[in-house]
Amino acid sequence: MCNSLVQKYNVAGPRYTSYPTVPYWDTSSFSLENWKTSVKVSFDESNVKEGISLYIHLPFCEQLCTFCGCNKRITKRHDVEAPYIAAVLKEWSLYRELLNGRPKIKELHIGGGTPTFFSPENLEILIKGVLSCATLADDYEFSFEGHPNNTTQQHLQTLYNLGFSRVSFGVQDYNEDVQKAIHRIQPFETVKQATVAARDIGYNSVGHDIIFGLPFQTEAHVAKTIELTKTLMPDRIAFYSYAHVPWLKGNGQRGFKDSDLPSGTSKRAQYELGKKLLCQSGYHDVGMDHFALQTDTLYKAKLHHKLHRNFMGYTTSKTQTMIGLGVSSISDSWYGFSQNVKGVEAYCDLVDQGVIPVNRGHILSTEDLVIRQHILNLMCQFETSWSDKSLYVETMQTVLPRLKELEIDGLVTLDNESLKITSKGQPFVRNVCMAFDVLLQRKQPDTPLFSMTV
Repeated sequence: MCNSLVQKYNVAGPRYTSYPTVPYWDTSSFSLENWKTSVKVSFDESNVKEGISLYIHLPFCEQLCTFCGCNKRITKRHDVEAPYIAAVLKEWSLYRELLNGRPKIKELHIGGGTPTFFSPENLEILIKGVLSCATLADDYEFSFEGHPNNTTQQHLQTLYNLGFSRVSFGVQDYNEDVQKAIHRIQPFETVKQATVAARDIGYNSVGHDIIFGLPFQTEAHVAKTIELTKTLMPDRIAFYSYAHVPWLKGNGQRGFKDSDLPSGTSKRAQYELGKKLLCQSGYHDVGMDHFALQTDTLYKAKLHHKLHRNFMGYTTSKTQTMIGLGVSSISDSWYGFSQNVKGVEAYCDLVDQGVIPVNRGHILSTEDLVIRQHILNLMCQFETSWSDKSLYVETMQTVLPRLKELEIDGLVTLDNESLKITSKGQPFVRNVCMAFDVLLQRKQPDTPLFSMTV
């Protein structure tokens, strides 16, 4: 890849798991009541037809990984498990009281933190409690994030028995120096043991998360990690760019110096090498950061234009309503977003009072909905069109001139009513989306908000 393009387009920008992005939410006009209204409208429109998605955030970890940007609580006290699960089930009951009908669950994902911090017994209480008051869609999919160091055979078997068919394991990098820098010591044999166990039990999709751009990481480290990964052939690989945002995450990302990180050019070289090796190994490029074997449902969703992207990342199908449970979880009614309070104690106090524990949110305007659809199209299909007048708003007149330079650089092809991102431009998909992000263009941030795009 041309280094001049990397230097030109390596700017701070969103990852676009939503639009508007969280820093541009209009929180001043948001209220819990208008959030509830948007959820009820969305649920009534979509529950029978497609069902809903649930995301459950389990924030506890026994140790801090210094690369992590997630909301977490570091503790070795496992007596926190039962009270937290009780609070999550109480929040779920508050949503059920709000909804007009029995929820039909199409997708359920458990993230963290470290979900496997929780005992298999407590995870069973949580999932059975959620499912006891819901119906399952015919094509439901349950998934969870597993830490290879503490995901046991019992964890895997218990969740499989409850309907889980997909698990993703955080690998990051197998080099010891990199692992020490990010405080995540995790031998290959540990990952292998967890991967083989999941497959033996019957999981039909096992994913590995790999990160490039980590402190002290080199192209040789990336190549070695992918070489070892190939011996296990996980069904999906999330090949993430390390997001260095210490101004947002406090001390969690200050276990190393900025000078320990690879440059933008080196980081992009790591990605290009990794992508080349993955494609040579039989993986298909599904979307930004994601690769899958052709037998995996994520690749099939891409092939059949059913790929979707939300706060959980890329998913195999769209649900209009996504409810997030637990601290800091983000919900999406399509017409609005909300995020729960981030503190465990505040969260538990609110649900004990019978209050849905929302801290902030945004109700989408007509303009927001149109721009959101374009960004979703770009992130999932690398193309979009505004030939349908419902996908054109006046502010598109400001978008089109910003696309011209991208066209000159060969990153997009453009006509009067549509745009396609070229193969050369696909690594810069975030930059293309930024041209459509009218809120970002109206008010450029005065302080750091986002990680670098390259």
